[in-house]
Order: sequence, then structure tokens, then C-alpha cells
Amino acid sequence: MAVERTLAILKPDCVRKNLQGEVLSRIQKAGFRVLGFRQMRLTPQTAGAFYAVHRGRPFYDGLVEFMSSGPCVPIALEKENAVADFRKLIGATDPKDAEPGTIRKLFADNKGENIVHGSDSPENGRIEVAFFFSESDLV
Repeated sequence: MAVERTLAILKPDCVRKNLQGEVLSRIQKAGFRVLGFRQMRLTPQTAGAFYAVHRGRPFYDGLVEFMSSGPCVPIALEKENAVADFRKLIGATDPKDAEPGTIRKLFADNKGENIVHGSDSPENGRIEVAFFFSESDLV
């Protein structure tokens, strides 16, 4: 298996619930290496640009509003099979459909406020990491 990069974003609901440490601990225990980590507040413009692929979908405006509603924590991660392994770790987008023990099953309230973002492909993992981190930011 190839070493891949993926982006996690601890979303505003995760920060509001003060779960950043708990979620990061689970990520690290699953074997992910943290390459970059920062807490920031997305502007509506930045959130809109990041989620531009969803522009025009019914949930887009609510997603942009939510992601710019408070601080979030983008995290660049690396591991063999990182994208698939991370998506398995976090669980289905809707926590009621997520497997027991996954991050979303344990901590998310609903499909719209689901604690964490994860890249959906190795290509998007590279693109999304680069959206938040330059190569010189990554350790």
C-alpha cells in the first residue's frame, strides 16, 4: 500500500464541545502521523472555496455557514492507505448510519454537524492538504 495524505478538519461543533484532544488522540492511536495542525476560523469565502465542489447542492449554503460559525482545526495526516482508513475511523456522514465506535457515532449530533471532515480520495487528500498547508508547513 502507498503512503497517502489526507485532510481532517475538526469542525466547529467539535471545537465547541471541546473534543479536539479526544478526537486527535483517536486519530493518532489509529496510526496516523500528524504533518500539520492549526486552529483557525474560516471566513464564509474560505469555507465556500474549500467546499466549492458542492456549490449548487441543497446543503451548500448551510455547510458554508456552519463551517464559518466558529473555530475549526485542519490537520494534515499521513499513513499507508490514509484516505480509506480515515474514512473508516470517522464513520458514515450521518452518525445514525455510522458503525459503533467510529468518531461520528460517538460524538456527532447529526448529518450536518458531524464533528470531522475527511478527504474522499487520495487526489483530493493532496489537494485539500495543500489548501490549508504549504509544503514548508508540514513536518
